[in-house]
Amino acid sequence: MALISPSRRLRRTPFSDGVEAAGVKAYTIYNRMLLPTVFRSVVEDYHHLKSAVQIWDVAVERQVELRGPDAARLMQMLTPRDLRGMNAGQCYYVPIVDETGGMLNDPVAVKLAEDRWWISIADSDLLLWVKGIANGYRLDVLVDEPDVSPLAVQGPKAEQLMARVFGDGVKDVKFFRYGMFEFQGRQLVVARSGYSKQGGFEIYVEGSDIGMPLWNALMEAGKDLDVYAGCPNLIERIEGGLLSYGNDMNDDNTPHECGLGKFCNTSTAIGCVGRDALLRVAKEGPVKQLRPIEIHGDAVPPCDRLWPLMDGDRQVGTVSSAAYSPDFATNVAIGMVRMTHWDTGTELDVVTPTGIQPVTVWETFWI
Repeated sequence: MALISPSRRLRRTPFSDGVEAAGVKAYTIYNRMLLPTVFRSVVEDYHHLKSAVQIWDVAVERQVELRGPDAARLMQMLTPRDLRGMNAGQCYYVPIVDETGGMLNDPVAVKLAEDRWWISIADSDLLLWVKGIANGYRLDVLVDEPDVSPLAVQGPKAEQLMARVFGDGVKDVKFFRYGMFEFQGRQLVVARSGYSKQGGFEIYVEGSDIGMPLWNALMEAGKDLDVYAGCPNLIERIEGGLLSYGNDMNDDNTPHECGLGKFCNTSTAIGCVGRDALLRVAKEGPVKQLRPIEIHGDAVPPCDRLWPLMDGDRQVGTVSSAAYSPDFATNVAIGMVRMTHWDTGTELDVVTPTGIQPVTVWETFWI
């Protein structure tokens, strides 16, 4: 594959110097920024993530900040998840939908105060949609992208490393909650969350100037823990059923099709712009849905386009993410399957670039 030409349009992150010094081997583009995808190899990074601790530059998870008297109202307009019971100090996984109920993003909402929120976004221009809603409804709220760059610490030794840098108080932070912790005189939001199933934290680094000092402090403190620069791992992500916006879903899909119905309180999410459309979906149910897919046979190639799922000569779905799993000794995948074929144990075929391989549809992911 051809190389990517660097330019100012491809934004570096506050941690790019550390990523490059750690020997990054590959990037992808995410929110017009560089997101590392490989350091040693996908498989070596996978095993290390499950056994030690990694520091991830995930500054590409840009923040959309809502600030002002109508911030909470605007936040509720964006999502079918009922936010009335959410308190400052909590993080919510929130499907963001348009007026048709289609998925625009699947970010984490961080409630800093009733009149101040961060939306930690996946790969899409959500800032423009939020600005449009705010201006179209003439809301009293400022919408912008602050100088906030998440740095993730993931893996079974993450808590031990974080306590060395931020103190033992970080151990008390519960899942999908955050606390304020000091680093070099600055208070930072530290949440127990992350894009892996191995446990860990996300540090919302407010101010690019302390990006590398924090990176270096974590690296130094974790030497005896085998700390290493890492990144979201394709294999582990699929094993854990962690969805990728733009890969596994887009605005053609509703939250219910993505298996995110449990995050939709459509009847009580008053004000959500997609509420009416989703009320119909919630009543009738989806006709297709994302499922774990086991692909039997040889290791599959990278999945850079949708692979058809076939029942004989009839297409009944697609595979959107796939990789060979060393721990489970099989190909693990995520696919959208029609309701007629989504029952666990259903056997189909997938058409990959290297040929047709048998698959089994499952109900639960591997980890």
